[in-house]
Amino acid sequence: MVSFSPWRILLLSASAAAIANITDDSYFYGQSPPVYPSPPMPGSSSWAAAHAKAVALVSQMTLEEKANITVGYSPLTGCSGETGSVPRLNWPGLCLSDAGNGLRATDFVNGWPSGIHVGASWDKNLAYQRALHMGGEFKTKGVHVALGPVVAPLGRVAEGGRNWEGISNDPYLCGSLAGETVRGIQEAGVTTSVKHYIGYEQETNRNPAGDVASVSANIDDKTLHELYLWPFADALHAGAGCIMCSYNRVNNSYSCQNSKLLNGILKTELGFEGFVVSDWGGQHTGLASAEAGLDVAMPSSSFWGSTGQNLLQAVNNGSLVESRVTDMATRIVASWYQMGQDSGFPAGGVGMPSAFYKPHTPVYARDPSSKEFLVDGALEGHVLVKNINNALPLQKPKLLSVFGYDAPAPPEMNVGGPNDLLGGTWFYGYESELDYLPFLEGLPGTPQIAANGTIISGGGSGANAPAYISAPFDAIKEQAYEDGTSLYWDFLNVAPTVDTSTDACLVFINAFASEGDDRAGLHDDYSDALIKNVAASCPNTIVTIHNAGIRLVDQWIENPNITAVIFAHLPGQDSGRALVQLLYGQQSFSGKLPYTVAKNESDYTNGGKPSLAEAPYTYFPQSDFSEGLYIDYKYFDQKNITPRYEFGFGLTYTTFSYSDLEINKLDGVSTAPTPPPSPVIPGGIASLWDVVAQVTATVTNTGNVTCAEIAQLYVGIPGGPVKQLRGFSKIGVPAGGNVTFEFDLMRRDLSTWDTCSQGWVLQGGSYNIWVGASSRNLPLEGTLTL
Repeated sequence: MVSFSPWRILLLSASAAAIANITDDSYFYGQSPPVYPSPPMPGSSSWAAAHAKAVALVSQMTLEEKANITVGYSPLTGCSGETGSVPRLNWPGLCLSDAGNGLRATDFVNGWPSGIHVGASWDKNLAYQRALHMGGEFKTKGVHVALGPVVAPLGRVAEGGRNWEGISNDPYLCGSLAGETVRGIQEAGVTTSVKHYIGYEQETNRNPAGDVASVSANIDDKTLHELYLWPFADALHAGAGCIMCSYNRVNNSYSCQNSKLLNGILKTELGFEGFVVSDWGGQHTGLASAEAGLDVAMPSSSFWGSTGQNLLQAVNNGSLVESRVTDMATRIVASWYQMGQDSGFPAGGVGMPSAFYKPHTPVYARDPSSKEFLVDGALEGHVLVKNINNALPLQKPKLLSVFGYDAPAPPEMNVGGPNDLLGGTWFYGYESELDYLPFLEGLPGTPQIAANGTIISGGGSGANAPAYISAPFDAIKEQAYEDGTSLYWDFLNVAPTVDTSTDACLVFINAFASEGDDRAGLHDDYSDALIKNVAASCPNTIVTIHNAGIRLVDQWIENPNITAVIFAHLPGQDSGRALVQLLYGQQSFSGKLPYTVAKNESDYTNGGKPSLAEAPYTYFPQSDFSEGLYIDYKYFDQKNITPRYEFGFGLTYTTFSYSDLEINKLDGVSTAPTPPPSPVIPGGIASLWDVVAQVTATVTNTGNVTCAEIAQLYVGIPGGPVKQLRGFSKIGVPAGGNVTFEFDLMRRDLSTWDTCSQGWVLQGGSYNIWVGASSRNLPLEGTLTL
């Protein structure tokens, strides 16, 4: 007999009546509570006009035409995928393209900061501006659907290979910035495909291989709603027109055929108006996926047929109701209308040939107005975590020594050109990141670094196509020219010679990650040895890490010769230019960590590692999310683990003090434990977004440098984690001045998911409120009583 934990049985109990006569435990494999039929597109007020137009157009389509637009075709352009079209009605089909961090595999576009860099900025306006300008590039190239932003993985697995594509390990921070990203891209006229829905937290066993199924993320109902679903709700509330279902299974049912997730939660509970697209190759059944709520299969479909003919046959033989196919087509077409793509939109994939290096008419998508936000975005995602002895900012050093494989641009012997940047080298003419691994040879275990030069992005489908790379060493040379500084450099040796007369030693390393593989660890011995060797001879060693995820530093962080440390994340094409402005004090650091940096790998949930296929589930890998809500800083709080650097931590070139906390419950807003009747809007019931309380605090700049501070508000919800982020704001504070920070607390911010009533409820009573500079530096404390 196969044993199941009590909460997994609870999840299956909703379908108990349907399976009362089933006694074989094997029946439960591939099962999740069934929810049928798939609900039609709601057509709520914000989507009413687009819905009406879509209904009118789809009503003119034959069943064959409706089925045809639900499947992907081999693109004739550089689009990642294309749907079928209806030429008879002048409906062109949709071009869908990677990535959430910038347009991939084409020319004349920008390489934007990656998701993790946006998270480290904690800047809502910057997230919006990045999205607006990035979305403009997608539109100029005729891309209808941008495949992003990424809100899953959420970072449950510290070694996750795609954590860099996501925004933060905290659902509130992730959701807030994802919502701004959706708003910006879609205001540019491009549909966002928010991904990967849901529980996609590891690359290991993400896809079926032989007889082994994809890993099953086993998540209880409360955790699903309060943690992993939270940022998706924010994205839907912002108007997201597409959701991409993930490769993994959830509670033993593939995500792209999981009726509970798609029909029950996404399309009913969250009022989703758009269409669901499979991740590329993520469809595993035909009829079942259609009935469960999948609307588009990419990049093609052997299950629905190359032109959707199997869907047609299913309708004709009575296996599938025609209204389901009609709804699939309606949702697809409605998104096209909702983004205004029916008027003045470029031809799909224009200027994006399938092989961009072959002759083609160039389409210049780089808007000059983007320059400001490219540089600002790069600046604000850098996080300074150590700065002693006034090591930074640099003051026109006489001699500066630069070490480490990550300092220079990719070597000239590698092919240059506008394509995916994978692991510090230009990636040219390969089908996937697995075809070329630009890693340093001879490292123990699986390579963890990209040794062929600096990285501005991680690897895989989330990698973007920069117009150029400003590498750290390039920018340092320009500054040295201005200051009359002499430079010494050695990028190759793990134990380089240090000139004892040098003013400072800059060491550059990276931590690489890519789609398709989880990381082998959170530090590597080669890079750590390099840092320690330099610090042994240099009393002013400054370390910069371009990290595609969490990177541990405890092998050397307490060395007094290491005076400054920067988590530089993945800044995009203006990486070096931004870093030099920070190193020399032309701008102050202002980013903060969107995750927790531990002292040891073992401090993370499950040791930070992905779940493996192990007996008795060798052929059906299981990943039990038994920690519930307690990931990242919530886990550290629960287990009383002291981190090296806590979530929300980051230094600037000044100091701040906090005072004058005020907490006010709003009059006239119901704070009853059960909310009043409320319509369902995109993202859930409307009353969840009612502001029920407001909090203010004063932040004073007690130093002599004008700088932005990120004030953070945490709430202790009775019965839950000690504290959870429920507000943040980033505002520039003049030297010697002060600013009042304001936070709105919505009903959803204070509610918990009740599994019995299947709704959000307020606990009532007292909520602890904290405001401060990080999750463990919260000088202001008060109470909100509801």
